[in-house]
Amino acid sequence: MIPRFAHTLFLFLISTFLVQAQNNCANALPIGVGTHVVAAVDGDEPPQTLCTTNGQVPAQHAEWYSFTATVDTIVLISTQVTGQPNVNTRMHIYSGTCDALTCLLGNDDGGSQYTSRASFHASAGVTYLIAFDDRWTAQGFSFQVTEIYYNVTLTETYILFQGGSILTQGVPICVVDMDNDNLDDVVAAQASFVNVSRQLPEGGFETVNLPTPDVTFMPTWSMAAGDLNGNGYKDLLYGNGYGVSLMLRTDDGLGFTQQAGPEYVFSQRTNMVDINNDGNLDAFVCHDVAPNVFYLNDGNGNFTFNQGGLGYSCGNYGSIWIDYDNDGDMDCFVAKCGCDPADLLMRNEGDGTFVNVANVFGPDTYHQSWSSAWGDYDNDGDLDVLIGGSASGYHKFMENNGDGTFTNITVGSGFDVYTSQSIEWTTHDFNNDGWLDILGGGMLLINQGDMTFGANTYPPGSGAVGDLNNDGFLDVIGQSGLQMNVGNGNHWLRINTIGTVSNRSGIGARLTLTTAMGTQVREIRSGDGFKYMSSLMAHFGLGADTEVLSLSVRWPSGIVQEVTVDSVDQVIDVVEPLSTAMIETSAPTSLRLFPNPTKDRLTIAGAVLGNSAVIVLDLAGRVVLTQQLIDGSIDASALAAGQYVLRIRSTTDALEARFSKL
Repeated sequence: MIPRFAHTLFLFLISTFLVQAQNNCANALPIGVGTHVVAAVDGDEPPQTLCTTNGQVPAQHAEWYSFTATVDTIVLISTQVTGQPNVNTRMHIYSGTCDALTCLLGNDDGGSQYTSRASFHASAGVTYLIAFDDRWTAQGFSFQVTEIYYNVTLTETYILFQGGSILTQGVPICVVDMDNDNLDDVVAAQASFVNVSRQLPEGGFETVNLPTPDVTFMPTWSMAAGDLNGNGYKDLLYGNGYGVSLMLRTDDGLGFTQQAGPEYVFSQRTNMVDINNDGNLDAFVCHDVAPNVFYLNDGNGNFTFNQGGLGYSCGNYGSIWIDYDNDGDMDCFVAKCGCDPADLLMRNEGDGTFVNVANVFGPDTYHQSWSSAWGDYDNDGDLDVLIGGSASGYHKFMENNGDGTFTNITVGSGFDVYTSQSIEWTTHDFNNDGWLDILGGGMLLINQGDMTFGANTYPPGSGAVGDLNNDGFLDVIGQSGLQMNVGNGNHWLRINTIGTVSNRSGIGARLTLTTAMGTQVREIRSGDGFKYMSSLMAHFGLGADTEVLSLSVRWPSGIVQEVTVDSVDQVIDVVEPLSTAMIETSAPTSLRLFPNPTKDRLTIAGAVLGNSAVIVLDLAGRVVLTQQLIDGSIDASALAAGQYVLRIRSTTDALEARFSKL
């Protein structure tokens, strides 16, 4: 029998060893699958190599663990444990040995309420080292280790952004092709440059910093992308709690200029869209404490501030531009919260005005929401919507009836069961089966093909969505770092739209694709969810189908283009065609038209024109008006609302310019 004193001493020594065993890397405590308790973060060896992208501030203490995989698998480590209090944690995961640690990935705030969450490929027989530091608190917590098998497999990859730029979690990020090579890049704004993590054809990323003037308004709330100035490069739209900055790419693509107005705008969601359909991309901004604002682009580098007509009061959070009624123009939906939570559905009347028809969703009820996910979830040719709750405890899942009305089908859809709240709700086809899935609420909800959804075992966290390794499967970067979609055997097609009559990015175009499994619809949008910016390329999952029967693009101009697709599993460019009558002349256009859009008289400047004859063509190339210039202007009041091309012959050349009639 062990004497009581000796027994107590033995237990004390064992417990002390267990506590000290994880206080430094050399004595990292081996762990396996399951839940583990950290009594306190007080180890005397904080990590010197920091693996998180959410700041590089060092810590004072850490706790160390090791995990050795027995089979090739994917491991999820999370400090968000059901039934345990949430604690603000920071986590680093390494490969290698204690004297030669290599960051595999790290996470800070990837879970809810400041918890950490990360997943990675683990190879059989390899030991990985895990450190939790006291950057935020030394308080104890629990963490869970899980091996994952699921429908849509995503894994997290650690990326170090060099050149003085750290891509931070929790702030707006863009996934967009910045160098026109049909590969999505990752974009983050800094105070005096734009950090582009450029995707390389051979895989991986290269850091490029494009200089900007000192930013007046950083994108602390949201960021959008698109070609505002029509020079072939993506521009950026920043919004924060004080104002709006338009960052316009220079013609050589090597930097940006800035336009930042004096107007006070408490920005929430930002979008780029051609509001007046004049062929020039405009900027729209949700205003938190006042009616929404927008900046109309005259095509000559000037952006005019407007307020009103697209939202009447405060509480505007998540805007998205969609064609919900299939009439060929873009409507605006605003998910609302706070002071006035009645959502807006601003129907485009086609004459420059918008009417709120949110009553199509039924009686107004109190519902706090920061964003919505619009998509054709039943592949019947019209857009349905999930209005995701942010603080209401419930969601609204609405089916489009095809006649301008909606039916609430939340009950039985899965969204009556999966009621977790979040500010980010987006839709994409993550498993390439031809059915749009929904990302939000800390979940990835997989479309079952019958307007019901089931939760994927592992969600990638909210963020910007695009193909970041060029394998045809959509990845996510944001809340949980970079989550790479492992994919499956399904086929796919991605389409890069290039406007000519319409805006250069083709934003607002609707694509309709048919294969043996049926017909799918996608729209080109700048800005979905609340703060992130996802790829401008249209993405179609094709399931087992290897042949595209038809693909049509309805451009914002009204031009409908039929496209032949030779093969699947590729990215293709689709360029908007010009009718024979609208082919540009060899001479560059030197006309300026104003006001554009116009209600009656249209003034023409920029060339010596005298009393020249002017013809106006519609987008089909038909002559709809012929007049003589009088004092440099014509009377356009007889034209129907829409987009037109004005053609005039100077002393040497035929010149053309686009304009819009209200």
